[in-house]
Amino acid sequence: MTQVSTHEIDIVKAQTSKIHDVDFDNLTFGRVFTDHMFYCDFIDGEWQQPKIEPYGPMTIDPSARVFHYGQAVFEGMKAYKDDDGDVFLFRPDENFARINKSAKRLAIPEFPEAYFFEGLTTLLNLDKAWVKGGKGNSLYIRPFVIATDSAIAAAPSKNYRFMIICSPAKAYYKGTVKVLIAEQYSRSANGGVGFAKAAGNYAAQFYPTSLAQAKGFQQVIWTDADTHTFLEEAGTMNVFFRIGDTLITAPTSDRILDGVTRKSLIQLCEDNNMKCDVRAIKVDEIVEASKNGTLKEIFGAGTAAVISPISAFEYQDTVYNLPEINENSYSHILKEKMLNIQHNLAEDKNGWRYEI
Repeated sequence: MTQVSTHEIDIVKAQTSKIHDVDFDNLTFGRVFTDHMFYCDFIDGEWQQPKIEPYGPMTIDPSARVFHYGQAVFEGMKAYKDDDGDVFLFRPDENFARINKSAKRLAIPEFPEAYFFEGLTTLLNLDKAWVKGGKGNSLYIRPFVIATDSAIAAAPSKNYRFMIICSPAKAYYKGTVKVLIAEQYSRSANGGVGFAKAAGNYAAQFYPTSLAQAKGFQQVIWTDADTHTFLEEAGTMNVFFRIGDTLITAPTSDRILDGVTRKSLIQLCEDNNMKCDVRAIKVDEIVEASKNGTLKEIFGAGTAAVISPISAFEYQDTVYNLPEINENSYSHILKEKMLNIQHNLAEDKNGWRYEI
């Protein structure tokens, strides 16, 4: 078992805050960061004293294994502020479990639970002013781990750095998006790391996504690597399809990420008597449903975007348009229910909110 030191967090506070220089009404996602960052190094088989310091560049050796062999995993979380000024996280236990699941798959030592939650709580209390109130506003939180061992031998690193940085956020995608269904490229394969939030998963998506964007689409709906006939994820999100009054989403596997938003939407459907089937779904089924008028909605679901409605998709050079989203659309209803829980505007019957 990995040993853990018992030191408290060593904190160096920023002398001045950058917050007064930020235009919170015109944020670009992931470009602005709060005053502080949390980090903890893994050296000689032990997690060292965790630290919080002013956000800024760090020095890392050019031979660090993360650069050469891609040993890096991350998480995406958000903090929300209610009308009373209280700050909440949404299901952080799921993010903690998943980053360690991802780490294990990439031969990275798991991070201690006490350090994770103490680091989050301390960091958010220091940068609480960066969490703006109001639905749609949030503080995006990025925990991640990188391999820092200075060696270019093809083997797992002996040293690592776990970090948490934070970025104020508004809407990730504005309005609806158009997507291209993948017929050649794949996001992941059986036995791979598709279920993990490995950094390389996202790098591998950039090129096929750029090809789709050149054709006027914002994202790709990924299909299975074996046959390209089963629908799996949308861009960096899980994906839901509504045929008639039933939502359908693919089951998780070693190819598909077990999204926190995904599992929360499935539970919200159950709580509100909305039918949601978790099953494999073929491209042909969606195309046929579009043709006969039973395909009502497609939307992506993830931490950054929450829910991102899809207005059209292309498959085999044919574009299929979807009905316009309105207040009775499942994507609208579920997003409002989710946001109300996250912002402490509705009952949290499932115990998802975690107060800071």
